[in-house]
Amino acid sequence: MIPLKDKNPSPVFPYVNICIIAVNVLVFFYELSLGPYLQHFIFYYGIVPVRYFDPRFAHYFSIVDQIVPIFTSMFLHGGWLHLIGNMWTLYIFGDNVEGYLGHFRYLVFYFLCGLIAAFIHIVTNAHSHVPTIGASGAIAGVMGAYFLLYPNARILSLVPIFFFVTIIEIPAYVFLGFWFFIQFFNGTFAIASGANQFGGIAWWAHIGGFGGGYLLLKTVFGPQKPRGRDVRWTGLKKRF
Repeated sequence: MIPLKDKNPSPVFPYVNICIIAVNVLVFFYELSLGPYLQHFIFYYGIVPVRYFDPRFAHYFSIVDQIVPIFTSMFLHGGWLHLIGNMWTLYIFGDNVEGYLGHFRYLVFYFLCGLIAAFIHIVTNAHSHVPTIGASGAIAGVMGAYFLLYPNARILSLVPIFFFVTIIEIPAYVFLGFWFFIQFFNGTFAIASGANQFGGIAWWAHIGGFGGGYLLLKTVFGPQKPRGRDVRWTGLKKRF
């Protein structure tokens, strides 16, 4: 399923969400300008799990060198489809979460989700030499928050059915619940088969980000009074 839009207007102008998208796009254009130096750039600013656990690699990096990629990796992407898919998903779900949290709290929340996703990925891929990049872990946290706040919001989605494609409205809890199930199923299979050590999709970063966003909103960041007009956060047992 591919989300096209949600029928849940934001109560505020989501300028933090838009700024995050803009920074990701600008960084991607910078990546394109690097040419043959891009691989070295990705290896330094992406997350390479083995260098956190294996002393043979870890001693080449300072504490700063180990911390920086956890943040910078959130703004790097491996291609146009990777970038567009992540930014479109963030555009759809991020504005409402920012409307609930407020601008500064949303920014903090976004980075915390990214940190949780990075930690889970590193732990579950401890021996991987493959650099991991992308905003999907942090975005998964935003999706987890949306799942809690707006479970009954309608998501207009592109759904393939055998050889046909149709557009239907799906409740957010169905769309996001199905998305999480796919991540968990594939993540579990990747660990069982050992495939997670050899590249591909960082399933457990998605799982960790989604769960982290859900729990952060449930505990640290909520509930609170809504902002602006017609805010519905049914997942926290309030309706306005």
